Amino acid sequence: MDEGGAPLLPDSLVYQIFLSLGPADVLAAGLVCRQWLAVSRDEFLWREQFYRFYQVARDVPRHPAATSWLEEFQRLYDTVPCVEVQTLREHTDQVLHLSFSHSGYQFASCSKDCTVKIWSNDLTISLLHSADMRPYNWSYTQFSQFNQDDSLLLASGVFLGPHNSSSGEIAVISLHSFVLLSRVRNKPYDVFGCWLTETSLISGNLHRIGDITSCSVLWLNNAFQDVESENVNVVKRLFKIQNLNASTIRTVMVADCSRFDSPDLLLDAGDPGTPPCRVFDLGSDNEKEVASPAPAHAREGLRHFLDSVLEGRAQPQLSDCVLETKVAELLAQGHTKPPERSATGTRSKYLIFTTGCLTYSPHQIGIKQILPHQMTTAGPVLGEGRGSDAFFDALDHVIDVHGHIIGMGLSPDNRYLYVNSRAWPSGAVVADPMQPPPIAEEIDLLVFDLKTMREVRQALRAHRAYTPNDECFFIFLDVSRDFVASGAEDRHGYIWDRHYNICLAKLRHDDVVNSVAFSPQEQELLLTASDDATIKAWRSPRTVRILQAPRRRPRAFFSWLASQRR
Repeated sequence: MDEGGAPLLPDSLVYQIFLSLGPADVLAAGLVCRQWLAVSRDEFLWREQFYRFYQVARDVPRHPAATSWLEEFQRLYDTVPCVEVQTLREHTDQVLHLSFSHSGYQFASCSKDCTVKIWSNDLTISLLHSADMRPYNWSYTQFSQFNQDDSLLLASGVFLGPHNSSSGEIAVISLHSFVLLSRVRNKPYDVFGCWLTETSLISGNLHRIGDITSCSVLWLNNAFQDVESENVNVVKRLFKIQNLNASTIRTVMVADCSRFDSPDLLLDAGDPGTPPCRVFDLGSDNEKEVASPAPAHAREGLRHFLDSVLEGRAQPQLSDCVLETKVAELLAQGHTKPPERSATGTRSKYLIFTTGCLTYSPHQIGIKQILPHQMTTAGPVLGEGRGSDAFFDALDHVIDVHGHIIGMGLSPDNRYLYVNSRAWPSGAVVADPMQPPPIAEEIDLLVFDLKTMREVRQALRAHRAYTPNDECFFIFLDVSRDFVASGAEDRHGYIWDRHYNICLAKLRHDDVVNSVAFSPQEQELLLTASDDATIKAWRSPRTVRILQAPRRRPRAFFSWLASQRR
């Protein structure tokens, strides 16, 4: 300032100088005088600082809920859970999965030590209960999920058995008494299982038909298996789906469609130049989108060829695997129940799972609509409502990701599906279902809009995995209102911003990070679970400052008043 109090430098020049500074220096310079303070809060200045510091593409607009660029800069800098505040070491082996209760007051963890542990989520996390599943012949626990009212916990595990055994079991634990209420068989074990309603859960079973052909049956089970009334079914078959080329249904989850029209965060469409994943809308009324069966003359030609082979009049030029698949496809034609259409205005749910059609590695996402009358164990048992010729149920939608799927998670509003995938080489062709293409070390985090059944945004990247196809394992991800997080085999957990598609934090462990979980009530708290047998709790810098701030002492008068009342 000059002697008259007028600024020596015009605002425009101060603005240009501040553009060359970093965010911290701009804020520090704003403390010098009122003129600099005003310039240091300029919206255009912080817009430039934001795009430059976070390296966001310039065509990405500001978050729709933000009111200023400075506020948005602070949100990404100060509210990401990246400060380690506690390490839990109660597990004695690899920790595979984490899940929060809907209230956020509790969470559960599963581990190779064959226990399910239930924790109290307070400022300092403490162990409430540990359930040892070894007496039930389990090898380890792998997955858990709280029901909607947080009264029951679903825990999924793997049976002891031969190395190639695929059998597992689902247990239901009361969260009031920690008593084991029921157990349900689950095959293959990586179906995991999930809740459909507060008292009914979905499990799987697998029936082999040929060397590479099978049938997956998805069951709806009552959580209370001791029901003895003849009018109440304990179990009911939901769907029966044909599997080709050694594929199976795995990783089931349920999406509630009721919030599709009011999502927490609306994501725009992806880059038009990015090749989309193939989506087959099998239940659509639009003829262009329907994956129709082969023409009648092609089916007849295949049938005549197979008749000639069976009668010895022709020698097959196809491998045993290809021949078996063609026979299975032919047998399924005309014996598959088409998708049911829900009534207008009816709120249904989607059953989502990994599957495939070319090889055993999961490379497709199957989606099957669950109608209201199917959400109870009451009614026909064992598919009695199915026509005598309908052996299988057709899927409503199939998404092909052209890669090995190693993780899936839903946004809190259930509209967006996030998928961890390790891509196959471009143009890869599967010649043998038992030899899938090699998979990339870089993990793609894909995003699909379940309302439009289309991929949105460009894939998120940063995390990596190194195991080959036959050793690949699930890496659980989680999604909050603003962030998405995932584990990785590179000993880190990762956090991205959902709106800006940028990686915001790397969270260090000493081994593979298998699972991550945001608190559903406080996205500034994240848990990570690792092969190093630990669970780490991470909070945002803002929350840490609040928790560590010294509490104000009571004023002397009130201290004296309190002493007089004793």
